[in-house]
Amino acid sequence: MCLPRLCFCKMGASAGTQSRPASKAPTDTGKGKNQSKRVVHGYALVKGFASHPLEDYHVAEYRSIGEHELGLFAIFDGHLGNSVPAFLQNHLFNNILKEPGFFRDPVNAIKKAYSSTDQIILDRASVLGAGGSTAVTAILLDGKRLVIANIGDSRAVLSRAGTAVQLSVDHEPSKPSERVNIQNRGGFVLNMPGDVPRVDGQLAVARAFGDKNLKEHLSADPDIKEEMIDPATEFLILASDGLWKVVQNQEAVDLVRKIHDPKTAAKRLTDEALARKSKDDISCIVVRFL
Repeated sequence: MCLPRLCFCKMGASAGTQSRPASKAPTDTGKGKNQSKRVVHGYALVKGFASHPLEDYHVAEYRSIGEHELGLFAIFDGHLGNSVPAFLQNHLFNNILKEPGFFRDPVNAIKKAYSSTDQIILDRASVLGAGGSTAVTAILLDGKRLVIANIGDSRAVLSRAGTAVQLSVDHEPSKPSERVNIQNRGGFVLNMPGDVPRVDGQLAVARAFGDKNLKEHLSADPDIKEEMIDPATEFLILASDGLWKVVQNQEAVDLVRKIHDPKTAAKRLTDEALARKSKDDISCIVVRFL
């Protein structure tokens, strides 16, 4: 397969219905310089039925650092307010990239930056509030190497030759390993009838940024996975649980595999989640490798 010169293109979209006011997302374009494969992305964000403002935030941008080209993509799904996901949108990637040795060992740099960023959020709880946020981040290094990190239940799914490959870990309190970790920290998992398991009966994810009142029992350690971009790599989906609660991984891949415009693909996924009665905020980024 012949791989053309890289061109990074950014496309934004908003989606919604009358009862779901959509966030405003700009449309623009950009180019990378040094890669051999074209990369384009699009995104769509939809406000859920809750009365509070949209709590999903995203990052989708490209940066040149020295000889390197980076694609930076993320979904941050906040709870108990939008201050923490907004802070992550503005600061998490900066904190990752300023870690010494990032290009030598990005996995270690990401782990350190997740930890230090969480501590900053906790230290600023008087300003940012007591809420928190999940995160799934993707860093594309020089168009060849993809590093995915996550805490919480926002998810990254890769399409490789039409097969869905989940690259993130859903950190749910019901999972035995997460339950043990919570209990070892002195917490407990409570599952009320008709509800989902929650940390200390409150939070439905086992790992998150912030949440100062639960932090003794809550981890902010990311799971990290690396993938190489090869000719079989078609596209990456990053989305909040507003999508994944109602759409399975392979379903998502099948829905948009033939949609080459990533903005249209992202909107197709949010529209499907709406059609399936998802009540949460829904945010989605599609990154297509051409």
